[in-house]
Amino acid sequence: MMQNRDAGDTPVTVIGLGLMGQALAGAFLRNGYPTTVWNRTAAKAEHLVTQGARLADSAGDAVAASPLVVVCVSDYDAVHGLLDPLGEVLDGRVLVNLTSGTSQGARETAEWAARRGATYLDGAILAIPAGIGTADAAILYSGPRSVFDLHESTLRSLGAGTTYLGGDHGLSSLYDVAMLSLMWNILNGFLQGAALLGAAGVEATTFTPLANKGIETVNGWLAAYAQQIDDGAYPALDSTIDTHVAAMEHLIHESEFLGVNAELPRFIKALTGQAVADGHGGSGYAAVIEQLRKPSGR
Repeated sequence: MMQNRDAGDTPVTVIGLGLMGQALAGAFLRNGYPTTVWNRTAAKAEHLVTQGARLADSAGDAVAASPLVVVCVSDYDAVHGLLDPLGEVLDGRVLVNLTSGTSQGARETAEWAARRGATYLDGAILAIPAGIGTADAAILYSGPRSVFDLHESTLRSLGAGTTYLGGDHGLSSLYDVAMLSLMWNILNGFLQGAALLGAAGVEATTFTPLANKGIETVNGWLAAYAQQIDDGAYPALDSTIDTHVAAMEHLIHESEFLGVNAELPRFIKALTGQAVADGHGGSGYAAVIEQLRKPSGR
């Protein structure tokens, strides 16, 4: 039966020492874990070695050094480029991939790891390097529950927001890109508003306090929207999509009048107009998800 090891007991290897990889290795060292590191450019390991890390001579040596191997490189192709040549050295080890990628890539990598005798956890880091090892770091994991439970205490040293999502290896990457969608849409909305107000001489720093209030307001709607999405029913609790479409026309007109790029609001209006065409003009705005569920071009 698998049992959690005590903190500081499990040797761990970190492969890839970019800014994030260095932060991961540093967190393991601060929490007392014997840490082996490897990077193509060995100089990136120097300050970690001064903190007690062991620098491996090769990627194979690094993997062989620990039962738990954490890799954080540029993409999944880089993961395979480093680990494919290693043959059977992965056999019996737990591979935790904290490299950004796609759900398809995660599932394929899990199958690849299994063929080499390794157990695989896919992960997604929702933090900047400076946040690793703090309460601000959220790190998501998906894969076999028993393996996550075995190494949870070790992985939790990377951040208090350590979260297990489920057995589907692709879930971490899916959550990651969903959060990217949220981030870019919030930022693009703020930038569009700042461009509009800037045309009237209003500084972005002046706009920011009211923008934050608006984001807080929208945040308060999410729970009700989520319930409507899960229920598949979209009653108009605040305003109908027809009302939203009318307001979107004001945003487009104002943008064009002020010489501000109107492509983003025009796209939003076109997408929402499709919901109206599908009979959702009287529905709440959450019904737009039915358009987002369709493949592009349909």
